[in-house]
Amino acid sequence: MRLRSLLFVPGDSEKKFAKATVAGADALILDLEDAVAPSRKAEARMLVRNLIAASTARSWLCVVRVNALDTGLTLDDLAAVVRPGLDAVLVPKANGAADIARIGHYLDALEVQAGMVPGTVKILVVATETPAAMFNLGSYVPAHPRLIGLTWGAEDLGAAIGATANKEADGEWTFPYRVARSLCLFAAAAADVAPIDTLYADFRNPEGLAESCRVARRDGFTGRIAIHPDQVAVINRCFTPSPEDVAHARVIVDAFAAAPDAGTIGIDGKMYDIPHLKQARRVLAAAEA
Repeated sequence: MRLRSLLFVPGDSEKKFAKATVAGADALILDLEDAVAPSRKAEARMLVRNLIAASTARSWLCVVRVNALDTGLTLDDLAAVVRPGLDAVLVPKANGAADIARIGHYLDALEVQAGMVPGTVKILVVATETPAAMFNLGSYVPAHPRLIGLTWGAEDLGAAIGATANKEADGEWTFPYRVARSLCLFAAAAADVAPIDTLYADFRNPEGLAESCRVARRDGFTGRIAIHPDQVAVINRCFTPSPEDVAHARVIVDAFAAAPDAGTIGIDGKMYDIPHLKQARRVLAAAEA
């Protein structure tokens, strides 16, 4: 699954869904959680169910963010949306791998009921939204068979710990959230699943988004959440290897292939070793995707 750009869509807005389908995102996240008022949860659930059924010919992955387990709404959400056409669910406010195992058991039964191949519906996790979650990021290793990615969030975590702000005056994350971001990245790498950076709130600032994506990709993230269709093109561009990146990676891979017993290779006056080779292979894999 290609997960460069994942665009949130309120689950109770058919109009916004229609606009999102042509934004070019790799995945649409139909949101039953924060984007939907409590009084509209049931209505949104049925709308999302119908949208999944109607979206048979599409280029994007269909993901549904269900309500958190502690709300008592999760199983009703899953019972409504697990049907052919659903690719994954996004689990918010997860406390660790035990929550994902529980969701996995629900999916096992619901896929059978829907006549789906077992294991079809994958799981993405917002892995840093509770204080307990911060201590359980290592629990995602080894990864649940359905787990395909981890992302992180700041707003719910800030509310849980009583923070009055999560950004410095210059717009940078404060230290607790830099820790959350970093640990999410490490947890995803350890579990060998996609590390997905959190949203960039200022959707009218494409230059700021591009710079933030540059930093995210530099640090190891492979994709990003979008909250507005206008952000998708920027995110796709930033997380797609450039022709120059691909050409350089190909030179490294070919050089090591020509010298299979070498641990280091000199190319154009610079030394490259096995970590460089691994990264070059990642670049080529991303380009092929």
